[in-house]
Amino acid sequence: MTTATDLSAIGTKHRALWASGDYPTVAADLIPDLGATLVEFAGVTAGQRVLDVGAGTGNAAIPAALTGADVVASDLTPELLTAGEVIATARGAHLQWVEADAHALPFETGEFDTVLSCVGVMFAPFHDRSAAELLRVCRPGGTIGLLSWTPEGFVGRLFATMKPFAPAPPPGASPAPLWGDEEHLRGLFGDGVRELRAQRRTTTFAVADSPVAFREWWKANYGPTIAVYRGLDVDRAAELDAAFLRMLEQTRTDGAWETEYLLVTAVRT
Repeated sequence: MTTATDLSAIGTKHRALWASGDYPTVAADLIPDLGATLVEFAGVTAGQRVLDVGAGTGNAAIPAALTGADVVASDLTPELLTAGEVIATARGAHLQWVEADAHALPFETGEFDTVLSCVGVMFAPFHDRSAAELLRVCRPGGTIGLLSWTPEGFVGRLFATMKPFAPAPPPGASPAPLWGDEEHLRGLFGDGVRELRAQRRTTTFAVADSPVAFREWWKANYGPTIAVYRGLDVDRAAELDAAFLRMLEQTRTDGAWETEYLLVTAVRT
């Protein structure tokens, strides 16, 4: 059983992981439009009370606020919230930024009309806990909207490539890309939702001109990749370099990398 002390220790590690590298660059380079895609798919409108869980730098929270909704952006990593505030100010968006762990959200039961997460909550390791929290803070009849990388897409393959080189996950943790599997989500939410609808879509990563350059981009900017490499000696790092390069060569199409994600909305029962 995972205790509050365990969750605190895991949260500390995850904060450090996501604060490493340059996540604002990752969000700007790879997913600039996905937050707005989720906001539209979830039907966010002016006057709604909206929570973005695992908001990062506000990829979904800022577009939601620009609709006129009353938005709270929550994330485990305060450095990302600080960067998000700067971006929001530049875009003329007004919203609240709150440090919060997706496993234990500091909000009232039924407080929000819409609860969103754009490639955020999927990285909380204990899926049952975080799904239960999404359900708890969403009012009956409200909307839960998610955008998650699929296991079969590029990001799912990236994590599969890194897995043999990474430390063992905490006991009871589940792989992040499972949030991109519709049946997994149906199992997580159970009868807590109705009218669940899901669509698989793709987006294109085109931020490097070669597989080698793209590998180095991930190593310089993306917290999970940085964390894995930091734990390796020279020989193991070279092995991961080779495996990473093979994956990038296999997945490159027309000079770029296409990746799949799952869009989901459901009504809270």
